[in-house]
Amino acid sequence: MTPERVVAALRAAGETIATAESLTAGLLTAALTTVPGSSAVVRGGLVVYATDLKATLACVDPVLLAERGAVDPEVAVQLAAGARQRCGADIGVGLTGVAGPDPQDGVAPGTVHLALVGPRGTRHEVITAAGDREAVRAAAVAGALALIGADLGTLPG
Repeated sequence: MTPERVVAALRAAGETIATAESLTAGLLTAALTTVPGSSAVVRGGLVVYATDLKATLACVDPVLLAERGAVDPEVAVQLAAGARQRCGADIGVGLTGVAGPDPQDGVAPGTVHLALVGPRGTRHEVITAAGDREAVRAAAVAGALALIGADLGTLPG
């Protein structure tokens, strides 16, 4: 789904969105805000590249981070919930993963966890992206846009 379609769907639903981004460092929020009128639906975004900031800014459980590391499905869900809560949005989206070229905490490069928390519940998806850092980060943004689109596609009518 394109950023334009996501923004239009959010506007039609009367909902707002916020992000907590690790490996993408704000790229999803930047993509959404290229759309004219996006200020009506984009509340903001947290760039939580450092592991400690995932806890302090996005409310991820520090015990979870210590036990499982930053690249984990539950971390992605907690990032999404934290973005939603901190920014006062209807929908929160969390992205965490390994852009590479080296593994992180035993997790292979190209592994990305995406999560969404909103009024229709929680969604999680893991993707494995090939290529260099730029390709992995672009795949993460595309995956997040698709996840948002899937959630908004569940709206009635």
